[in-house]
Amino acid sequence: MTMTDDEQKEQLKGFMKRYGSPILTGVLLALIIFFAWEWWQKNNHIKASNLTVQYQNLLNQVEMASQDKTAYSKLSADADKIVQENPDSAQAVQAQLLVAKLAFEREDYATANKVLTQATQSKVKDEGLKAIAKLHLAHTQVAQKQIDAALKTLESIHLAAFTPSVEEAKGDIFVAKNNPEAAIKAYQKAWDELIKREQPRELLQIKLANLGILVEDPAIKSPILSPTAMPSPASES
Repeated sequence: MTMTDDEQKEQLKGFMKRYGSPILTGVLLALIIFFAWEWWQKNNHIKASNLTVQYQNLLNQVEMASQDKTAYSKLSADADKIVQENPDSAQAVQAQLLVAKLAFEREDYATANKVLTQATQSKVKDEGLKAIAKLHLAHTQVAQKQIDAALKTLESIHLAAFTPSVEEAKGDIFVAKNNPEAAIKAYQKAWDELIKREQPRELLQIKLANLGILVEDPAIKSPILSPTAMPSPASES
């Protein structure tokens, strides 16, 4: 049965009266969510850009800060501002690593230890950055003769990408503790992993040799074809 125009209008009015408010509310809610998401994305992008600029400013100060005490104090203050305002950002951890490096070079191991400890406690999602902070913390602890603490710090690094560096650092510690067997085991584990990755590390090879273990260089596949592998003019014709 075909409805007249008036009947269709009356049906539409009834439909809108009954369902119009929920539909309108749903549309408004969808718009609010959309614009809120757009604002959040834009705000986060601006925030990240500002943090990157702030960190770049720190990098620009490094050379002067490594030579001048006043410049070092300014860099430390600028880095602390980044950390205070955005404690769990990647830039905050990078700033802490930068300050710790300068402090270590000045043999201010207590400051380096404090800054790196804070960095390892960051909630930043980049586990690689935290692993780097832990690795540097372990070296700082060794410099402070906190040997057992350094080993504990290294044991807390579980990312496979850091296995060679972690095991080599453990080997260094065991050498310092006059435990050559444990040192060889750690160094060998690091070397075996490097062999898999085809990444030679000459210093590690020397450390093993000093303990009486001779290892061969890993076979590196060259991207350049050898003369015998190249086709001869005759074969191309």
